[in-house]
Amino acid sequence: MEAPVDVVIDRASPVPLYHQLAEQLTAAVVSGRLEPGDPFENELAMADRLGLSRPTVRRAIQELVAQGLLLRRRGLGTTVAQRQIHRRVGLTSLYDDLRAQGDTEPTTTVLHHAVVENEVAARALDLPPGTPLLEIGRLRRAGSTPLALLRNWLPPAYSDLTAADLEQDGLYALLRARGARPVVAHQRIGARSPTTAERRHLGLRGSQPVLTMTRSAFDAQGSPVEYGDHSYRAQDYAIEVMLDER
Repeated sequence: MEAPVDVVIDRASPVPLYHQLAEQLTAAVVSGRLEPGDPFENELAMADRLGLSRPTVRRAIQELVAQGLLLRRRGLGTTVAQRQIHRRVGLTSLYDDLRAQGDTEPTTTVLHHAVVENEVAARALDLPPGTPLLEIGRLRRAGSTPLALLRNWLPPAYSDLTAADLEQDGLYALLRARGARPVVAHQRIGARSPTTAERRHLGLRGSQPVLTMTRSAFDAQGSPVEYGDHSYRAQDYAIEVMLDER
C-alpha cells in the first residue's frame, strides 16, 4: 500500500516548489523511510494532498526517477528502487575530469566575458526574465588539442568571476570557493553538425560532428548555480553510462 510522505512546502520561499518537493522525497528514500520495492504515491493523489499542480509534482518525481531512486513501470506504477542504485551522479566540470585523468594538463582561453540578459538561460535557472547574468565563453584544450567550446551563464551572485580566474581554474572549483556547491542538475546530451565558430575553434573538417551538452545546476537549497551550453569534438570526447536491467 502506498505510504504518503510528510512534506512541508514553503510557498514564500524562493526555492522552486518542485525542488522543495523533490528534496524531501529524496530524503525519505535515502533515509530508509521508504523501503526498496515500496509502492510510491501517484502524482495525482500527491498533487491533491499537497495542493500543488500536477506538473509540479510530476517534475519532482521525475527528479527521483532520473537519480535512480524510483522506478516507473507501465501497468505497475512507481516503486522505490533497489538500494544498490541509489547513487547521485557526481557533478564535475570538464576541467575537473581532465585533471583527474592526469594525462594532459587542461588549458583555457576565455573568448567572451560580459553581463547580459538571456531569456533562455534565465528560464533554465528558474530566474525572472531580464535577470543580469554573467555570460562566459571559453575554449578548453587538453594539452594543445582543442576539445570543447564552453558557454555558461551565472546568476548575479557570481558576477565577480574574472576572465583571469577562469583561465587559471575550472568553473566548478571557482564556484565552490565562493560557497556554491551544485548538487542537482538537469542535463541533456545530443549531437549535431558544428557551427562555423565551432569548426574554427575546434579544428573540425568535413562532416565531423560535435557532441552537445546543456546543464542547469542548483545547490542544496534550490538556488541556481550555473547554466551551460557546451560543444565537444566528438572524436575526442565520450560519455560512459552504466545501465542495469529494470
